[in-house]
Parts: sequence; C-alpha cells; structure tokens
Amino acid sequence: MKQTLLLIRHGQTTWNVEHRLPGQLPSVELNDNGRQQVLRLAEALSVLPISAIIASPLERARETAKIIAQGRDLPVQLEPDLMDTNVGKWAGQVIEELVKNDPAWKEYVNNPTEAPEGIETFPQVQQRVVAAVERWRKQEQSGVYPAFVAHSDVVKLLLAHYTGLEAKRAGSLFIANASVSLVELEDAKVPHILAIGWSPSPDWLKVPIPDILKGKSESQEQGEQKI
Repeated sequence: MKQTLLLIRHGQTTWNVEHRLPGQLPSVELNDNGRQQVLRLAEALSVLPISAIIASPLERARETAKIIAQGRDLPVQLEPDLMDTNVGKWAGQVIEELVKNDPAWKEYVNNPTEAPEGIETFPQVQQRVVAAVERWRKQEQSGVYPAFVAHSDVVKLLLAHYTGLEAKRAGSLFIANASVSLVELEDAKVPHILAIGWSPSPDWLKVPIPDILKGKSESQEQGEQKI
C-alpha cells in the first residue's frame, strides 16, 4: 500500500518570537499570528484527503492539529512520542543568552549526537519519533494520508530517517512554523520526498536583511532552528 505522510510543524508561538527554547514545557500556545499561519495551511491542505491526524500532546501542536481538523470528520489523536526534544535545564531559556554564556549549548548545537545528562540527543529523539510514526502508519485506521503534527526537531529527524541523512545533520534542514513536509512510502520502494517545509507563506519569502544588521551570529541562527 502506498501512503503519503504529512509531517506538519506547529504554528508560531510567542516563545518562537522571543527565541526561547520550549522543549517539553507545558502551556506554550500559538499566538495570533501562529493561528493565522495554521488557518492558511489548513486551507491549502483542504484538497488532500487527510485520513488521520496524530499530534504531539504539547499545546502548540495540539492546537495546530485541531485547526487542521476543522471541517474534517477526524478526531485528533495524541501521541506522546511525538513531543519536542527534551532540552532539560535549557527549557525556557533564550537562545542568545545560551550562546553567550553556556559552552555546552554551543557544543550541543554543533554536535547534537552528544548531550549533557538529562538532555536528549538527536539519535534518541529520532528513535522514538520514527517508532511512533511507523507504529501509527501501520494501523488500518491511519489510512493513506496520515498527518503527524509535531515540532521542528521531530520533522527534521523524520525527514533525515526517510532520506538516509545522518541524524547529526538534520539540523541543516529548515522547517518553518505551520509548514508541511510530505513523504511518499510504498512497500519495497525508496521513500519519495514530495516536499520539505512547504507553507503558503514561507518565512524566507521576504527582503533579506544582512546578519550584521540583525545582530545575530551564525551560531545564534543555528540555535534558532531548534525551537
């Protein structure tokens, strides 16, 4: 059976705007812009016969899933193994401050296959999220167009798995808020990537501003991709 997986990142939150790491903390919800982003994405996806909606239980993903589900006779099913990376002691902290003050954070960004105690590595996150998606997609009720609503790292690591990219390099992918990546799977065939981080209004579609004017270093830009 051929299946097309929709891997959806949640809409924008205030924490995204503040460049603050949410990790697995509760009560990080979509802001007004995030809700509008998801509404635009939901409209664009209305042409697809989504057959199931499975979401991380964290509020930002759950709310995104509920908006995607509007107008469809589908329940939102929650999957704890789709939660964001557990960043432990870094949860709630501003990335710019971590870049300035915590060498361990910079080491983790450069090599997410190793992490301090209490913080998930990329291989650990990948193992649980791939297992969750494979478990769900093999259920008959998931159908041929299951949508998985989760987080940036989760989407990146799923794409890395299905493309054969090393987990260490998954951070090089850009997955915007309220974007969808599509992976076509068919028995005995190599996975077919139909889209990576597509959205109706992509973050990169704006006048470029030189980094020197934004006051951001390269390491900060890399860190922001983890939110």
